Amino acid sequence: MAKAEIKIAELIREYQAKTGKLLTIGTTESATGGRIADSLTNIPGSSDYFKGSVVAYSNEIKINVLGVNRATIKNYGAVSEQTAIEMAKGGRRLLAVDICISDTGIAGPSGGSPEKPVGLFYIGLADRENSLSQKYIFSGNREENKRDAAEAGLNMLRQYLLQYTSANAGYQRGQK
Repeated sequence: MAKAEIKIAELIREYQAKTGKLLTIGTTESATGGRIADSLTNIPGSSDYFKGSVVAYSNEIKINVLGVNRATIKNYGAVSEQTAIEMAKGGRRLLAVDICISDTGIAGPSGGSPEKPVGLFYIGLADRENSLSQKYIFSGNREENKRDAAEAGLNMLRQYLLQYTSANAGYQRGQK
């Protein structure tokens, strides 16, 4: 199987060919430190659809730049489904993109707790109408957890685009 970032580029191009609309992508990353954006931009021509990224490592950046509600972090924690979704929604608005993928997690080796162990990540995704989050627990060292989370984020985006492009291609074509 092709690497996720290659398939993402292909899906975006196929959607554009069918609808005339180029989907734009952005990322808001915390624990992966920009790895998702790095992978996406390794594809030639990605500047057509990849608009930018924010590495929001600190809570203050999550709150002040991405617009994550301070109460969300207080009530659920920086590593939570709610924070991942708010990061993706905020990034979509800030970067003015169609789809934004986010991550927040505990890469390790420290920082975990019984409720939120090392290796816990939430990957969020938001488009204009929908948002979702998926929970992952990885069992590697810090570097492996970051790599695995970035791969999970790319695969989540790829799977979402597979569904999005097939569901919306006919609708978009009918609106022209």
